[in-house]
Amino acid sequence: MKKLIAAALATTALAAPAMAQEIEEFRIGILGGENAQDRLASNQCFADYVSEALDVPVRMFTPADYNGVIQGLLGGSIDLAWLGASSYAATYLADPEAVEPVLVKTNLDGSYGYHSIGFARADSGIESLEDMEGKVFGFGDPNSTSGYLIPSVEIPAATGGSMEPGDYFGDVVFTGGHEQTIVAVANGDIDAGVTWADGLGAWEDGYNSGALRKASDAGLVDMNQLVEIWKSETIPEGPIVLRQALPEDVKATVTELMNGLHERDPDCAYSVAAGETAGFMPIGHDAYETIIEVRQREMN
Repeated sequence: MKKLIAAALATTALAAPAMAQEIEEFRIGILGGENAQDRLASNQCFADYVSEALDVPVRMFTPADYNGVIQGLLGGSIDLAWLGASSYAATYLADPEAVEPVLVKTNLDGSYGYHSIGFARADSGIESLEDMEGKVFGFGDPNSTSGYLIPSVEIPAATGGSMEPGDYFGDVVFTGGHEQTIVAVANGDIDAGVTWADGLGAWEDGYNSGALRKASDAGLVDMNQLVEIWKSETIPEGPIVLRQALPEDVKATVTELMNGLHERDPDCAYSVAAGETAGFMPIGHDAYETIIEVRQREMN
């Protein structure tokens, strides 16, 4: 594998001047989940690799919400993003020709699924969805797969209520992102929230990867002070997407860089992947057809 990566980088270096004539810069969009500064810091190492390989500046964008990244991809102002499955569905439904999924992050066991996790403070007395009746439930972003789409389908099925404020739950609020949800629960601003995690490993570590792991690593939360109250069925991890209109050699180079990142620079891969990962693997549109159907149904 190292020889393959070295060969690819050598080829990239030779091709860089030609690619620099085709694009003047490369633009990466980063979904919410952390504050903007932490998002930039987590992805800077990969941006540096891309800049070196393409011989052009790389700019990173951290829009305030998921829709900002979606619109950037649709409008051609963002070239690459790691989307959640629901955000990919929204992008595809708006313009099937805008982006193409190329890679997906894998877990340590080689799978590429994860879960929406409902959680509350351990001292709240809340241990299940039944305990949440009449209480305030927080969700990250309307375009988040784990932060809203999947919970909006599975939670009403489990409670027999709806997601309308005042029906089963006392209120349903959007916090703006995964990190905001975690902090809001930890601070007691809301009774419970949902975020994402691979569901593998230890709860006290924030599992192996996901928003809880990032928050735990950053010292934002002590996982021993939180308790899991709900866990979704497995969700397909969202894809790394590239703008379809990019030159083919640019797409091939960036895809190879991301594909070999875990072996080349494990620390960088950990940072980009929000925790432990076995690396990235190829993925295509077919893996997200079910999520697209759910997203389309929920929009109608």
